[in-house]
Amino acid sequence: MLEHGGTEAEAIAALLHDAIEDAGVELGEVRERFGAAVARIVEGCTDVPTRERKGKRRRSHDGTAATWWKRKRRGVRHLADPSTSESVLRVKAADLLWNARSLTSELRRHGPETWATLHAGATDQLWYYRSSSNVVSRRLPGGLADELRVAVGELERVAAWWFDVGDPQDGA
Repeated sequence: MLEHGGTEAEAIAALLHDAIEDAGVELGEVRERFGAAVARIVEGCTDVPTRERKGKRRRSHDGTAATWWKRKRRGVRHLADPSTSESVLRVKAADLLWNARSLTSELRRHGPETWATLHAGATDQLWYYRSSSNVVSRRLPGGLADELRVAVGELERVAAWWFDVGDPQDGA
């Protein structure tokens, strides 16, 4: 993050970017502990905000492929929106880079079964990474966008052979 021109607030937000959707942390908690700048970035990176209900934190999605598709389309549009800050773009790009590299590693290690462990199949996942990479390259050109583009290309290369067989989540 910092090596790509990120600020201290962006580095902290990068560490916390999934806190709301995965750990059930409230945005107010992030703001109180880490400040308004970090909270704004975390909020801008949050895919699925949680809500407090009856004393329990609950995710506001059901984890299905249909929900995944809606969230990711909305996420790509959010990245493309000119009002989305460069800070949010930088943190999301770093997250995408990490995830693309991790997914590529998992595909090398475990093969096409990797796709079955995800909320959406190969075609949808690759669409998301390529679309997000394209947006980041347009809106935030530079080293981070270049690394993301290379990582997504490698993910596509490693995954390419699978398309001859089919996507396990398509019932093939």
